[in-house]
Amino acid sequence: MKGIVASPGIAIGEVFLLEKVNIELDLTPLAEHKIQEEIEGLKKAIAKTKQQLEEIKQRTLETLGPEKAEIFNAHIMILDDFSFYKSIAANIKMKKLKAEVALDGAIKEICVMFETIDDEYMRERALDIKDVGTRLLYNLAGVENISLKDLPREVIVVANDLTPSDTVQIENDKVLGFVTELGGRTSHTAIIARTLEIPAVVGVQDITNIVKNGDILIVNGLDGTIIVNPSEDELQKYKQKRQEYIEERKELVKYKNLPAVTRDGRRVEISANIATPADVEGVIKNGAEGIGLFRTEFLYMNRDVLPSEAEQLEAYAEVATKMKEHLVIIRTMDIGGDKNIPYLNFPEELNPFLGWRAIRMCLDKPEILKTQLRAILRASKYGNLAIMYPMITGITEVRKANSILATVKQELRADGISFDEGIKVGIMVETPAAAMIADKIIKEVDFFSIGTNDLTQYTLAVDRCNEKIANLYQPFHPAVLRLIKQVIEASHKYNKWTGMCGEFAGDERGVLLLIGMGLDEFSMGAISIPNIKKTIRNLSFREMKKVAEKALNMTTPEEVIKYLDTIINRTTLNL
Repeated sequence: MKGIVASPGIAIGEVFLLEKVNIELDLTPLAEHKIQEEIEGLKKAIAKTKQQLEEIKQRTLETLGPEKAEIFNAHIMILDDFSFYKSIAANIKMKKLKAEVALDGAIKEICVMFETIDDEYMRERALDIKDVGTRLLYNLAGVENISLKDLPREVIVVANDLTPSDTVQIENDKVLGFVTELGGRTSHTAIIARTLEIPAVVGVQDITNIVKNGDILIVNGLDGTIIVNPSEDELQKYKQKRQEYIEERKELVKYKNLPAVTRDGRRVEISANIATPADVEGVIKNGAEGIGLFRTEFLYMNRDVLPSEAEQLEAYAEVATKMKEHLVIIRTMDIGGDKNIPYLNFPEELNPFLGWRAIRMCLDKPEILKTQLRAILRASKYGNLAIMYPMITGITEVRKANSILATVKQELRADGISFDEGIKVGIMVETPAAAMIADKIIKEVDFFSIGTNDLTQYTLAVDRCNEKIANLYQPFHPAVLRLIKQVIEASHKYNKWTGMCGEFAGDERGVLLLIGMGLDEFSMGAISIPNIKKTIRNLSFREMKKVAEKALNMTTPEEVIKYLDTIINRTTLNL
């Protein structure tokens, strides 16, 4: 069976099937005199849930540190959000629903908002909402939450889903690995699993109906393979693979703080992608040399009004301060019709991924962009910040955004507020249009950062969230590779630089091509950094240029991948 690698490693052990209680919702309308009783019950359940989350947060702080504990601050904030309570209480009063039913409706409504977001990291936040909602629902119904704290023996946990609060209670010496039917690589559960260094594979369809307690399972967190009740030969093979992986991880530690320089002396920057200030700890821990993408959408989500300039300033200044002299690239708000944020009054669109979003919306509502730019500029005195505009398709958008930026700078000067006068400005190249005229756009900006997730989606006309055509979503497609090469060359022609903040930057096979194409900066999930540094330090720029040139002339992604695999498998690169 195959799934998505959430946390690397290989685990071999017995199945422990985690089956959660399914609460039947009573849809019978409430009698009038019962309404206040339900509301009081809701308040008590919220208080109990908050207490449980505070305890889990403290445990997480002690075992995993402040960065992971911040996840549960976000969970507690949901409970503290008055609009969350108000929407549930309103449904109890107005629709005469029992508290469990009203809660279930509110959680589903919020989850729909998050699940339709194009950005994978933000889409995975729906799982956090469900986690809080499920815990609250259990407390309303008087059902005990299942804990993974006191397992009797070493096991591999198999579940429909594991919430962050399930995962942080895992005892490392008892849980060898886990497999779930739901979830993605950027879910908080996956992030915690990587911190605990527990092999995990998610998105394995129907596995809870295929395995039973006591089955032997191999979890290959290197390629997403799951083997149920393996043969003796398979067991021996994977025990050997597991030992090799453990040795490799020990070896990788020494690379995290080394520069990413090829054998023949080409130096590139290795940065990390983040979504909140809490992510910075992992960035520093894994040896990143900067932040290539700071997604700012978290500031706008799960609230009733736009974030103030002061709120944004606080977040940006915190990251700038923690990263010291290292470059932090802040992407302006990348929200649009696919993100159903009620207070922004987005219209319904037939195709929101091609609709009124990101820079398009910000240019139509310049006050939103001005507030964000003011906050970024004010925070720039605390560190080394840069500004990046998303979803650019042409020069007109860049000029309009830069005109707003110039106005904001002038206003700050007039108010006597200091900022970095030399702050750099770039764009995300994520549309084929921007890639095709990169040689024109580069004259208007200081740098490019290629967003391969969307560039691949738009170039190949493939919805990357659609499982039926997932096989067509292929960043190794020659059309995508040629666009990447074209963007890099355009920036170098004008003595400027190009980075990459899409998933491709953390792909070992992709790195071979990107080094050869001359990419200047690689930005990825922090955990990938040591391995990518090791890969780059073992490459020759001269040799990789030949590899890239050959790959760019191939006709199919399969041909490219097969070729790159042969390069990776060679002990020496004698090309």
